[in-house]
Amino acid sequence: MTTSEPIIQNTAVASAQLDVERLLLAGESQTLEFKTSFDKASVESLVAFANAQGGTVLVGVTDSGSVQGITLGKESLNEWLVYIKAATSPSIIPDLQAHEINGKTVVALDIAEFPVKPVSTKGRYYKRVANTNQALNPSQIADLYMQTLQLSWDAYPAHYAKVDDLSPGKIERFVTQVNAGGRFALDATSPMQALEKLNYIQQGQPTWAAMLLFAQEPLRHHIHIGRFKTPDMIIDDRQITDTLFEAVDQAMKFIISYVAVAFEFDGSIQRKERFAYPLPALREALLNAVVHRDYTDGSDIQVKIFDKQITIFSPGTFYGKLTVADVQADNYRSSLRNKLVAEGFYLTHAIEKYGSGFIRIRKALLDYPEVVFTVEEKFGGVIASFTQIRSQPESQPESQPESQPESATPLSARVLALLAGGPMGKREISVALGQKEVSGQLNKVIRTLHAAGLIVTTLPHKPGSRLQQYRLKPSE
Repeated sequence: MTTSEPIIQNTAVASAQLDVERLLLAGESQTLEFKTSFDKASVESLVAFANAQGGTVLVGVTDSGSVQGITLGKESLNEWLVYIKAATSPSIIPDLQAHEINGKTVVALDIAEFPVKPVSTKGRYYKRVANTNQALNPSQIADLYMQTLQLSWDAYPAHYAKVDDLSPGKIERFVTQVNAGGRFALDATSPMQALEKLNYIQQGQPTWAAMLLFAQEPLRHHIHIGRFKTPDMIIDDRQITDTLFEAVDQAMKFIISYVAVAFEFDGSIQRKERFAYPLPALREALLNAVVHRDYTDGSDIQVKIFDKQITIFSPGTFYGKLTVADVQADNYRSSLRNKLVAEGFYLTHAIEKYGSGFIRIRKALLDYPEVVFTVEEKFGGVIASFTQIRSQPESQPESQPESQPESATPLSARVLALLAGGPMGKREISVALGQKEVSGQLNKVIRTLHAAGLIVTTLPHKPGSRLQQYRLKPSE
């Protein structure tokens, strides 16, 4: 047995050396950092890895991956461990292993993702992003803390807010929509108890989510929309400050007022209208911005409409472990920054499924090969862009629906534009169109759009209900 022990040890040493050599060839990355010597920067990298998905710091290696080597004393590794423990909070203890590469010593410091975040060093917080360590701002620090405890900012009671600050009308409308949607059953005779059941009111106090969704005086989180001719020339702009359901509807109506409609012929007598962008995709991108933005950041959601592009900026980078690469590959798990806000939009069918937003956008764009959709993290937030890469068929002159004569835009296109802002009943549609009552022509258009599968009812099992509304059919 004694003769086999050295063979086993040598095999383990050789395997470890091969692993280090593979790391050297791979280069610095999301989980790997090179350092020529052990210092406070090495500890910062360990903290960044602990706050992300773990990683390795190779000490004795240059930035280019060349082995420079280091000199170790008898107690060097123990001294490093003592220093790391003292310099981090909560204290982290990496695994330290010395390796010989071409006669030079390299030390691998391995740290796993830490279960209790955020970890700091000397009062500073870092997170690994790609191959760099990024300092975290107070909002990102709070996000990490709440992720660790599986908490959501919007579930906390709003400071100084009272139940009387909530709008009974908005709450009743919400309860009606939830019950009509069938995803949850609420007591319509007691709206406040319904909110307590959903945790929007806790111990008699509204949460931040309740204030964002139902406040009589909306919190000042704006959606700023502009129609630009050039980056410096604004044709029209609007700042929307309202509770979230209403803000989405208002914003969509403004956006669609500047989306051109082209007329197409397929050989039949009837001409067909085609918007320059798929309306469900625009609405989905706006919903993502509103539902997932960082509400602890005072910046506005910004929508910019150009001749050939629409961009939607949402404050706050992707939450949790979600990355741009994840959403571009349609292979990701939803991580909710605002759980109660997302729940409200889900229960009212404004969103169909957690984490499906970008997938639904791309599906809606399958019939629009001339539109390119991109997502990027920039300026402390997420920018979703819809860009025209080739010209459309000749379309109607650009102007807002309110100022157009009735004959300028087909009635079906105007109805679709209104419904892109959210569900509406026939009477609401009629009023929005400037009609005194629901006309026979409007009834016919709604029947036609429904039969064509472009719109669906909110109460499919109660076609004659006075609460019946219509909405755009969600992408499959």
